[in-house]
Amino acid sequence: MRLDGKSAVVTGASQGIGGAIAKGFAAAGAEVLITARSQEKLDAVAGEIRAAGGRCETHAGDLKQPDTAAAVVEAAVAAFGKLDIVAHSAGATKYGDFFDLTDADFEDGFALKYYGAVRMTRAAWPHLVTTRGRILNVIGVGARVSEKNFAIGGSVNSALTNFTKAMADRGVADGVRVNAIHPGPVLTPRIRQRVEFIMREEGIDEAAALAKMEANWKVMRLGQPEDIANLALFAVSDAGDLLQGSIIDMDGGATRAI
Repeated sequence: MRLDGKSAVVTGASQGIGGAIAKGFAAAGAEVLITARSQEKLDAVAGEIRAAGGRCETHAGDLKQPDTAAAVVEAAVAAFGKLDIVAHSAGATKYGDFFDLTDADFEDGFALKYYGAVRMTRAAWPHLVTTRGRILNVIGVGARVSEKNFAIGGSVNSALTNFTKAMADRGVADGVRVNAIHPGPVLTPRIRQRVEFIMREEGIDEAAALAKMEANWKVMRLGQPEDIANLALFAVSDAGDLLQGSIIDMDGGATRAI
């Protein structure tokens, strides 16, 4: 599970799962270009990677914009001379009652996560064909099980799962490995906000709030971003070479559907 000599782009890498994946890839020997909207947050992640002896470049940009994906890929190839891996972890969607959600909310949800993946794939594919590279989409278990207040996220996740399968089919002929991870509840900054809300509302400590959330989700435990990063490293390394079109749930048992 080493990535020595490999170059990678990680989107949504300024914090949370994307940040953990970038650090994991770098620790395994990859040169990494990280992208997200906040240059300040990217610099903080890059600083950690460099302090640990890794190489990391940054490219701030909004993947909702049509030209950003191509610019990210160009920056990575310019920095590293080639591109071996794309890990797409960008994207957050609005949560709420369907009848309170607008067309603009749906369009915004698809713009970053789904179209970001589509455009990153289109821009990176020629380079990945040359290097027999890998794409990993970090999606979410909402693709499999519907929930009334997650109409946007579930729809986006399902669409991106289908897209992943389609590109894996193409990848068999082109020599590009394409897979996805479906994280369940992971203690990203968004979920941390929910924990803090429960602590304030119910006057309980963090351990009790986490236990309450675990009970509500019926999981072994809440995930850490590093859990997803460990699986991501396996999926893009030679150790996971037989994976193709695999959609792997990593959710502590939250998804009980087949």
